Amino acid sequence: MATSTYLSTPIVTVNSVDLTDQCTGATVNINYDQLEATSFGDASRKYVSGLGSHSVTLDFYASFAATETWATLSTLVGTSTTITVQPAAGSESATNPKMTFTGSFIATLPVVSSLGALGTISITANGGTYTTDVTP
Repeated sequence: MATSTYLSTPIVTVNSVDLTDQCTGATVNINYDQLEATSFGDASRKYVSGLGSHSVTLDFYASFAATETWATLSTLVGTSTTITVQPAAGSESATNPKMTFTGSFIATLPVVSSLGALGTISITANGGTYTTDVTP
C-alpha cells in the first residue's frame, strides 16, 4: 500500500494576518449535508451533497503583543472572517492546496492559562464558503 508522509509545517492566516509562528494545531473539517436522492425502482439508497457545514479549529499560543494572536482574534469574536490553511510552506499545488474559508463565524475566544504552562487560545470558526486553490 502506497503512503506519503510529510512533516507538517502549515501556513495559517486569519483575516489576512499570518499567525503561523503562534499556531500549534490546525484541524480542518470539510463537511456537506447528506441529502437522500433515492427514487422508486432504485435497488440501493442514493445520496447527493447538500449545504456545506465546514469548520476550522486553530490552536495558538496566547501572545498579547501587537499584531499577534490576541490583537488579531479578539476583534473577530462574533463576526465572520476569512481563514486560510496550507498544509506546508511553499507554492500552492495539488499536493499542497491552500484551503480558504470565507465568511467563517467565530463565536468564542477561550484563553487558557495554567500555572507554569504557556497560555493558549483555541478558536473554532464555523460555516463559510470553502474553496481550494492549487495554483501558485
